[in-house]
Amino acid sequence: MTKSYGENQLKEDIKALYNDAGPKGLNVGFIMTDAEIKSESFLEAINSMLATGEIPGLIPKDERDIVALECKNVFMKEVGVKGQDPSPQELFIYFINRVKDCLHLILAFSPVGNKFRERSQKFPSLFSQCTIDWFLPWPEDALVAVSHKFLNDFKMDATKDVKTGLERHMGKVHDLVNDVCGIYLQKMRRYVYVTPKSYLSFIDLYKGVY
Repeated sequence: MTKSYGENQLKEDIKALYNDAGPKGLNVGFIMTDAEIKSESFLEAINSMLATGEIPGLIPKDERDIVALECKNVFMKEVGVKGQDPSPQELFIYFINRVKDCLHLILAFSPVGNKFRERSQKFPSLFSQCTIDWFLPWPEDALVAVSHKFLNDFKMDATKDVKTGLERHMGKVHDLVNDVCGIYLQKMRRYVYVTPKSYLSFIDLYKGVY
């Protein structure tokens, strides 16, 4: 994304994917993270797309018939009746259904903070029309595997055993901080979030300090 990227650019990108998913029947994906949401109007467009398959004003009236005709051959092969020409409205509905089948939207949102809750109220389709994958805390073995991956090729003045011990220690430290966050919540009634990204930052910090 560029600094000048706005709602019009978002719609143009989605429109290009509609053309790939509808007439061509290509399986395509559109990924958006919460850091890329420059305006709440982005979410209004995505919410409408998830609810109905359409975004108001995305395809002008003069282009709807063209899009519909591009789907005619596929329509006749799959659902059409020989000798009967489908109406433009039938073809456009078929086009939208193809988009629903082939265009996959992937939203990567952090549940931390109030925005996640507010957006679920303002834009219900973002949640009701999506399959939500909750990324739960990593087990200690996974944390150790990650530290091993990032330290394996990192040159250190240490024996192999010391390096292995350091990798295990890093996993234990992250687990310990997670536990302390729970204690902090009970005592101070304040939430502190430790995520896998925090762990990666911890490893990067160690390497930088070393």
